[in-house]
Amino acid sequence: MIDFTGRVAVVTGAGRGLGRLYALDLARRGASVVVNDIGGSMRGDGADAAVADRVVTEIEKAGGTAIASHDSVDSPAGGQAIIDAAVGAFGRLDAVISNAGIFGTVAFEDLSHDEWTRMLRVHLDGGFHLSQAAYRVMKDNGGGRFVFISSSAGIFGQPMEAHYAAAKAGLIGLTNVIAIEGEAHGILANSVMPTGFSRMVTETVGDAKFLAESGFMRAIRPELVVPLVTFLASTACTFTHRNFSAAAGRYARVFVGLGQGWLADADSCPAAEDIEAHLDQISATEQFLVPTSIVDEVLEVCERRGISAMPDNADVAFPTPPRNG
Repeated sequence: MIDFTGRVAVVTGAGRGLGRLYALDLARRGASVVVNDIGGSMRGDGADAAVADRVVTEIEKAGGTAIASHDSVDSPAGGQAIIDAAVGAFGRLDAVISNAGIFGTVAFEDLSHDEWTRMLRVHLDGGFHLSQAAYRVMKDNGGGRFVFISSSAGIFGQPMEAHYAAAKAGLIGLTNVIAIEGEAHGILANSVMPTGFSRMVTETVGDAKFLAESGFMRAIRPELVVPLVTFLASTACTFTHRNFSAAAGRYARVFVGLGQGWLADADSCPAAEDIEAHLDQISATEQFLVPTSIVDEVLEVCERRGISAMPDNADVAFPTPPRNG
């Protein structure tokens, strides 16, 4: 059994839906859990402290340990307060599941500036405020685990969700950098793109009859997302810098690959016509690598050019990036 006894976890957006299930599973496995939720609507309106409190009561009745946090992640003070609550109550911090979010459907041409900034403020800014405060604690304590809840909408796109997709894609970038900088300190960061029946799905689909009768909706039970998130938050997870999808019991890695492309002659000055002429080669997805940072892309080009990425007298060594496809 993957055991969380003696470990402390923060789960934001834990009052309902997937977040609640994450918190319950961690508590069942022995974690002391900070259940964070302001109790607002799906669009982020209002607040209700009872939403987080009910989950705490549920955990305690099952014999677990938890406290409620009603602070919002959308400000530096709120993010800090959530982490302070964990350390103040339990003396340490081992895992953070950044799950808090809002949702709304609007056509791109009708999307207002306020709707855009509000979505980014909760998802992307909120992920930053929460993780920076947690990162400092984890660094001092010798490590920890971050699980950022992103979305396939951000990687693959979803109509009527430009603001949501942009915010969720931004969390992937945040995950990548925390993974790179945190690894030396024992801090691992990965992300999950879940598909589970929740308030968000209900609002997106809107058709009550379809929701009740659809085989797909029955297949995307939210409980099926939980195992992946729990694993990534545990010490059993020993890797970092990866993104995963969880949908209807299918778990898969999602990655950005860099194709081999077309390499122009070193002494040439390519024009737009050359791009057109070599477009098939440029667009090919066969033969690719999965960069672990921007350095890998630079090294790959330098290797093919037969040049060094660093001055000859530089006391720095970079590994050769592996080719994966």
